[in-house]
Amino acid sequence: MRNAESLTAEQMGGFVEGSAGIEFAGRDRAETYRWVQDVLVEREYATRSREERGLVRAYLEKVTGLGPAQMTRLIRQYRETGRVEARPYRRRRFPSRYLDADIALLAEVDRAHEFLNGAATRCILKREYEEFGHQEYERLAQISVSHLYNLRASTAYRRRAAVFEETRSSPVSIGERRKPDPEGKPGHIRIDTVHQGDRDGIKGVYHINAVDTVTQWQVVGCAERISEAFLMPVLESMLHQFPFQIKGFHSDNGSEYINYPVAEMLEKMRVEFTKSRSCRSQDNALVEGKNGAVIRKLIGYGHIEGAHAETMRKFYAAHLNPYLNYHRPCGFATVGLDEKGRRKRTYKPEDYATPYQKLKSLPGAGEFLKEGITFEYLDRQAGALSDTESAQKMGAAKAALLAAVKSESPVPPRIFL
Repeated sequence: MRNAESLTAEQMGGFVEGSAGIEFAGRDRAETYRWVQDVLVEREYATRSREERGLVRAYLEKVTGLGPAQMTRLIRQYRETGRVEARPYRRRRFPSRYLDADIALLAEVDRAHEFLNGAATRCILKREYEEFGHQEYERLAQISVSHLYNLRASTAYRRRAAVFEETRSSPVSIGERRKPDPEGKPGHIRIDTVHQGDRDGIKGVYHINAVDTVTQWQVVGCAERISEAFLMPVLESMLHQFPFQIKGFHSDNGSEYINYPVAEMLEKMRVEFTKSRSCRSQDNALVEGKNGAVIRKLIGYGHIEGAHAETMRKFYAAHLNPYLNYHRPCGFATVGLDEKGRRKRTYKPEDYATPYQKLKSLPGAGEFLKEGITFEYLDRQAGALSDTESAQKMGAAKAALLAAVKSESPVPPRIFL
């Protein structure tokens, strides 16, 4: 309101009576208090009669929306100090007994003794003062154990006592922490796990995805659980599905693979066991890319109960794995250097081939095959169906499989309120 403080007493009274059904409020407290002060100063409130002071008071309460009690406090403040202003809130608190110097001293003691419990630390503080005569411990010598923990929780203490150390990797002797080097030879596989999710406390299946580093030959398995009893038979079956000899086995640092049963199995097969390095996300990037491009793309994200793991595994062995290796082309990058000397990957049309074509193109490819497996046998499997026929057969089998496992999964009843 403009010039509202310059109204006469009669005008103020008329304003209050004429706006009986209207409510007003200030935009903020500072502006409201400043306006109240202007009105009281303009009207020379302290020198006015009782009747005029009543009109001014009613006018102030109407315009500001403040209650009688609050207006009484503001008028009292004006009469005592000549000003109306917000007073800072002062919380009632106990006086501080322990100073910043005491907190710093406590932090020094804790660092020296490597953070003992409260009772032991209190005993040390008491001995420092009573037995060794260190006067700076006088106040801390009387501290209680509970209040000692209060000081430890304070910001001043944490700022002084904080100790930062680099993350230390846990020493696990299973597997060698390095990136495998296949030297252009097949048989060095990367492996990873893809979980199909939980629903209502029911575990989903675990897809086990293994990809050869050089040929991108891919074998997918499925386990109901990733414990030893469920996972080991699946791993052995998957390794036998590779047509070439397995020379290396690389995984991330998940406990489903970094354990003694897996290490013993690989040792019997004379397979090199390596695991990803810390802060080296590309060590297992090949199989992680296949997780999304193959498993998530073809199977999706819908929940599949763990009880269907055997059915899924049979589908993988009979339909998906042959399609992936004999009929689905993969890109094999040509690695060069850019103008700054950095490695650069490019994909040309001639760089695409199926994993089986890549295997046959390797120099001395026959030397890598397992005993009893020949290219004549593999050629018959690759030529049994065309690429599109294999894809259609796999797609039909996948549709029937997913329809069966989803229809058999219990669906919780919906309750509409």
